[in-house]
Amino acid sequence: MKLATFSQGSASELGVVLDGERIVSLTRAAPSLARNMIDLIARWPQIEGEVRRIAAEAKDSLALTDVRLHAPVRRPGKIMAIGLNYADHIAESNMGTPEHQIWFTKAVTSINGPYDPIQIPKVSQAVDYEAELVAVIGSGGRHISKDNAASAVFGYCVGNDVTERAWQHRTPQWALGKSFDTHAPIGPWITTADEVADPHNLGIRGLVNGELRQNSNTGNLVFNIWDQIEHLSKAMTLEAGDLIFTGTPGGVGAGFKPMKFLQPGDRSRIEIDGLGAIEGVCEPEA
Repeated sequence: MKLATFSQGSASELGVVLDGERIVSLTRAAPSLARNMIDLIARWPQIEGEVRRIAAEAKDSLALTDVRLHAPVRRPGKIMAIGLNYADHIAESNMGTPEHQIWFTKAVTSINGPYDPIQIPKVSQAVDYEAELVAVIGSGGRHISKDNAASAVFGYCVGNDVTERAWQHRTPQWALGKSFDTHAPIGPWITTADEVADPHNLGIRGLVNGELRQNSNTGNLVFNIWDQIEHLSKAMTLEAGDLIFTGTPGGVGAGFKPMKFLQPGDRSRIEIDGLGAIEGVCEPEA
């Protein structure tokens, strides 16, 4: 099942994407079902049957072209992201394979819609793209074992870990360089985990203006998703709607000689097999 946050006018709604072309509004069919996507995820064990019934009946569905898709989780409690987690990206970064997982946060205010503009900040000339699989936490919890990690995931979506490289590398802590407004586009929807046979066998690609820059498979993760969840949950309680950016493969702009950073007017597109694609045009910060 593909679950989306969308609007047709000013009000935000929850919906089920039916065939990649149409969406049925859960908000209109059952207004008390859930307030937002985090609420829907938290209540999923109780409401899944009703959601599936509404989707099956598909009354009054809307064309996707007639609505605006937003970030499926518009204000997650946490955004955690792992660095240096594909061998080819480690190589292009001129660094060694990490002994321990390298984690940083992205501010929740960096969340951006799947097709919304990506800002080139006033203070920046070094904005980069990073194609990433994003895991969306469902039941979550603390001290989740690797064997039980899959059950903590509600679903998956496509992400772009947009990064301001100068700010990232001016200090040992990466959080500011990773947290500029609009620099966490996600979507276009959440594909529930039951529809993803193997999250560690998905083709992942990053393109700029149609040029293929990143081309890999999630099977190439150094620390896989279950490793990541086990490790993170040793430190913090993972909650419904939390996002985990699982790493980017080689081919980022900083890896080229000369470097190929995003410029105003550039179109950054991220694709993951079975999950869809997101695409944003870069524009100067107003």
